[in-house]
Amino acid sequence: MLKFTPILLAILYAAAMYHFSARRTAKELDARSTELADPKLKRLTDRMAAALNLERIRVNIYEIDPVNGLAAPDGRIFITRGFYRKYQQGEVTGEELASVIAHELGHVALGHSRRRMIDFSGQNALRTALAMVLSRFIPGVGPWIANALMSLLAARLSRGDEYEADAYAAALLHKSGIGVDAQKSLFRKLEELTQSRAGAVPAWLMSHPKTEERIAALDKLEQRWTPAE
Repeated sequence: MLKFTPILLAILYAAAMYHFSARRTAKELDARSTELADPKLKRLTDRMAAALNLERIRVNIYEIDPVNGLAAPDGRIFITRGFYRKYQQGEVTGEELASVIAHELGHVALGHSRRRMIDFSGQNALRTALAMVLSRFIPGVGPWIANALMSLLAARLSRGDEYEADAYAAALLHKSGIGVDAQKSLFRKLEELTQSRAGAVPAWLMSHPKTEERIAALDKLEQRWTPAE
């Protein structure tokens, strides 16, 4: 029984961390966000809503400076204040920002948002259990190996989700008549838009596929579609 203790503790830890993280995330978003009210963007989101047979798509502004979009585990869609500011300054078009909203809708529709939080909690728990087990056989190096393995797993899962959300967004943009060009043009801007002042590689880019690969995947999708009427 004792040899299974690390695994049992990991499962309990993962469950506790999931519920704690979900509550903390919801509380943070509630405290620091308001509904987006922008007539031009609303016209674009209304076109996407019509394509999805929805009355409307609610988008919220998350009051932080980094450029990003977010799909919360409860299904809400957020654009950061920093991203919206880029749009107001003309660095990002309305269609490009609409492609971000479509991408985040993809994460919600495909169940990525809730699963990511579960995965995050589970990965932390598994990392702890794996480090404990490996430390018995290779003291000192075990935790390092556990961290490396879990980082590789997390990156692979995250990038897979991004490709799926990209495809969902592309289909929605195509169906709503907005088109995929804005999605691809935004990809080309993202590295500069998300670059930190210190010159380090942004965390956003580390968890996402390479720009060229994402655009190539969209090109392949477009080749299978007929032009929107």
